[in-house]
Amino acid sequence: MTYEERLQHVSVLGAAGKMGSGILLLTAVEMADLSLKAGNKGKTFVLNAIDVSDEALAGVMRYLKAQLLKIAEKKVNALRAVYTERRDLIDNDEIIAQYIFDVMNLVRPTTRLEAAYDSKMVFEAIKEDSALKVKIFSQINKNNTQQPWFFTNTSSIPITVLDEGAGLGGRIIGFHFYNPPAVQKLVEVIRGKNTLKEVEEFALAYAKNLRKVVAPAHDIAGFIGNGHFMRDILHATSELHKLIKDMSLAEAIYAVNKISQDYLVRPMGIFQLIDYVGVDVCSFIMFVMAPYTKNEVIHSPFLDKLMGLGIKGGQYSDGSQKDGVLKYEKGKIVAVYDPIKEAYIPVSELQAKVDKFLGAMPAPPAWKIVVGNKAKDDILIPYFAQLKTADSPGAEIARNYVKKSKEIGKHLVLSGVAYNDADVNTVLLTGFFHAYGPINEYLD
Repeated sequence: MTYEERLQHVSVLGAAGKMGSGILLLTAVEMADLSLKAGNKGKTFVLNAIDVSDEALAGVMRYLKAQLLKIAEKKVNALRAVYTERRDLIDNDEIIAQYIFDVMNLVRPTTRLEAAYDSKMVFEAIKEDSALKVKIFSQINKNNTQQPWFFTNTSSIPITVLDEGAGLGGRIIGFHFYNPPAVQKLVEVIRGKNTLKEVEEFALAYAKNLRKVVAPAHDIAGFIGNGHFMRDILHATSELHKLIKDMSLAEAIYAVNKISQDYLVRPMGIFQLIDYVGVDVCSFIMFVMAPYTKNEVIHSPFLDKLMGLGIKGGQYSDGSQKDGVLKYEKGKIVAVYDPIKEAYIPVSELQAKVDKFLGAMPAPPAWKIVVGNKAKDDILIPYFAQLKTADSPGAEIARNYVKKSKEIGKHLVLSGVAYNDADVNTVLLTGFFHAYGPINEYLD
């Protein structure tokens, strides 16, 4: 079966979710572009958007239409060539409208899982629950005569567990998009123990056509991205325990978030990133990873405490940030949650004491100036040289954080999760938008 034949009938599970909607958009555009090739006239392409809620599916159809308008406007010159035989399409607005119609015409929104029984490919972006995934994969596999391939967006569950649990015979691969899929360039590709070679080859071709950066990872729970992120969280929370000897818990959270953003030159502090992903999601990923990790504990009592108090973070349907460890107003951090006091403490009440405790620090370069800068070493090397010799509590915390991040990165390679140092750096640079990879020589 050719690449194009495989993509003639596709289903996306969890299509109305945060990840599924982006996967649906990317797949719809790829399928439509194939269908519009001269050699494919008369061929039928079907993309099932499957989710549990009709209301959510109506929302994702509106999302698709809005995003397709932006996409069509950007490539209208190329589309003019695609529709060259359509004499009725004269101006750009007509061409754009036709393209949106052609893409949307492929998509079949439905709450019925049975729609996937005719698909040759199934993209899955449902809840990070191995039992649920296995149940759904098994049901589709038993009722589908096409021997479908399964591309799972899991960020933590071993692919072999899903493969063997659902009896897929290697017709599955981990294809982990980063959020949001339509914007993020990174995809982690994870082969299971039995993943068929042709499935992997297709995955790499599909990623190339989507212009994605591929980071391969071995089939070990958490893979590279969450393997680093979850351990990064554990280090941050361990720093809280040290700091509460000198300050309140809210002050300690504010301090570690500030250091992990400003002094590590990252786009977000660690607790802001937890909020972005979701406290509940991070907690569950640790739960998934824990049984597969040896000689270390992947579990955070701090996250447990937050969950027990109903502090979950995450995002609203419009993409705005919900309150979590931190409280936000118009995207700005205005308060920090204190699990002991069970209340948000305004940043204005924390900042002076924390800054005084952290002491004199070298002025960090702005993340926006460094990220993507080809001359970033000229900025980062002298900055870290100053940080290396600075004599203050804040500088020591920052140094320990950078060293721990590198240690985690090296652990991912030595424990067989990542193939090499470069792949670890690629994930953190591309998937997390870090200004530099964790495996570096800045503090050596």
